[in-house]
Amino acid sequence: MVAGGGAAALAASGLLAGCGLGGGEGKRDRFRAAFTAGGSQESLDPHVAPNFVDQARAKALFDTLATYDDEMAVRKRLAESWESDPSGLRWRIRLREASFHDGAPVTAKDVLYSYRRAADPKTGSPSQQLLSAVDFGESRARGRRELTLVLKRPDFEFPTAFAGPGTEIVPEGTTSFRHPVGSGPFRYVSFRPGGIARFRRWEGHWSGAPRLGELEIVPANEESARVNALLSGQVHYAADISGAFIDRLERARAVEVLTSKQATAQQLLLRTGRSPFDDPKLVEAVLLGVDREALVRVALAGRGGVGSDLFGKGLRGYPPQLPERERDVARARKLVREAGADGLAFTLETSTVDASWESAATLISRQLREVGLRVTPHTRASATYFSEIQDKGVAALNTTSTLPVSDFLQQRMRSRAARNLTGFRSGRFDELMDRARSTRDEQDRLRLLYRAQRIAREKSGMLVWGFSDANDAIASSVRGLRAAAPNSHAWARFDDVELG
Repeated sequence: MVAGGGAAALAASGLLAGCGLGGGEGKRDRFRAAFTAGGSQESLDPHVAPNFVDQARAKALFDTLATYDDEMAVRKRLAESWESDPSGLRWRIRLREASFHDGAPVTAKDVLYSYRRAADPKTGSPSQQLLSAVDFGESRARGRRELTLVLKRPDFEFPTAFAGPGTEIVPEGTTSFRHPVGSGPFRYVSFRPGGIARFRRWEGHWSGAPRLGELEIVPANEESARVNALLSGQVHYAADISGAFIDRLERARAVEVLTSKQATAQQLLLRTGRSPFDDPKLVEAVLLGVDREALVRVALAGRGGVGSDLFGKGLRGYPPQLPERERDVARARKLVREAGADGLAFTLETSTVDASWESAATLISRQLREVGLRVTPHTRASATYFSEIQDKGVAALNTTSTLPVSDFLQQRMRSRAARNLTGFRSGRFDELMDRARSTRDEQDRLRLLYRAQRIAREKSGMLVWGFSDANDAIASSVRGLRAAAPNSHAWARFDDVELG
């Protein structure tokens, strides 16, 4: 049984105000989804989408050129087709007939404007690193529905950027998102940062109108609040549920749990560009000192799998037959002593962003004590956590949902990439990535990616200790949703929902 604190959190989020889901005229066509929110810093700007709730709102309001299927392969969306020249430098894209909510057509100029904006480091798009490969001075609109993107260097993996988070298409010239106009399946009604976002069905969507009349995305930062809201009939959908609550939800009669197995990489990030982790011996000591099986068993409640310090297990591009990292306390202790760091103290940044982090941080601190390191967890506010760990601290917990492996490496491992949170610098890694993405032959490209990842696994400072299941839960009255990894097309696809 969840403690009474869940009710207080429900009241704070506004979920207890008003009637339940079944009551009242006009409520039967309204779908309510509960997410962890980002507080007063939130925006409906789709190019700034660090959290699940941001991506869910962006998916409702806007659209992208492409989307990811369950295997992270790229599928068409606003783009009707794309093809490159033999060099991989010039990509010709043709758009389907689609309109924005104000009736204006989606054009090639809108795409160029959106990509230029997302490529600007000042915007903060998750896909900035990928779109910065475009030479916008040479790229052109070729009529209303056709454009050519010219890249700064050949890249046969480039179409994965069309589906990336933070690549939504907005009308040319858009600078304010207080009353956003998109081309997604729902139109904007109202939004208050940290509060409820309301949307209404748009009849003119290119793939057909949603089945729902209204969509509400409501804040419930405490996991217990989301669970209680679902069980009490306050919401139809509760996002991002940890293993600790799954047994309770699976026993509930009116609820279904949607589980995407091992969809999220759980990471410990060590800042290799800062003392003490600018010493490779200490990085290796931490890699060998962490007990991954215990972390999965305790922090993930056994609902997940062990990681081996690389992202994307099971996806195209992940090295085959990769041996698991074995814990070696004796070797780790020896490395700590060789580094002159016996008894070294450092802080591990954590947050309530992920329900597993608190127990993971506590367990990691105990495990590393055995190798001579003293670790103190430090909890930061969820609303500012990801921005703060970019330039504060030397170690932090992080999660990354499913993405194409090559894109993850490009965005998170490249030297000086904006989202490279460990400060990893390797000219050899960068060279292998350049060669991989500019190689036309698929198998040759994969072999180069494998070689790059072997370097990153040992030297990047990114310790992937596990892959957690992605769990969402829905009321039994909901039809049209299925288990899917975050970032994939089917996740939070609320325009497909029908209420029974």
